[in-house]
Amino acid sequence: MRSSVVSLCAAMALVGLVWVISAADGGNNEVVRRGRYLVEFAGCSECHTPLKMGPNGPEEDTERLFSGHPQDAILPPPPELPPGPWNAITGGMTAWAGPWGISYGSNLTSDPDTGLGAWDRDQFVAALKTGQHLGMGRDILPPMPHYRTVTDEDLEAMFAYFMTVPPIKNEVPDPVPPASGAP
Repeated sequence: MRSSVVSLCAAMALVGLVWVISAADGGNNEVVRRGRYLVEFAGCSECHTPLKMGPNGPEEDTERLFSGHPQDAILPPPPELPPGPWNAITGGMTAWAGPWGISYGSNLTSDPDTGLGAWDRDQFVAALKTGQHLGMGRDILPPMPHYRTVTDEDLEAMFAYFMTVPPIKNEVPDPVPPASGAP
């Protein structure tokens, strides 16, 4: 009886170790690899990873990969823009101002408090398909495109990849509505 309990505990420990190793290497499966390819192809880091100054000019701050607009960034008010199809973008490429107000690149890391870690796959797919936060909330604002024609399978793969991105605690500001009288 005792050897059965020991064997069962050893088997459970082995399963746990395999799961930890699998999670640590991103699951190392085809879905996560496909998701990474799609995220890279779509250029998600362009707006969701802050830039820093490097030896050759601005470059992605890889220590903040997919963490969104930095919570500690202090920005001046956006400039007054003439009527028309204008917008303003921060040098870090994570905040935009235009007729819609001010929008910020979201935290796409697996952090459960400030990123996608508390979302489920269906919420992610619905958000990207509908252009609504969590698939049912406020509008997702420019410059974020909507992915109405992307397959659920591809969006699910993107979500699987984002769940392998190490969590970074970064509370991105809420969008700011347009000034009164703006469209």
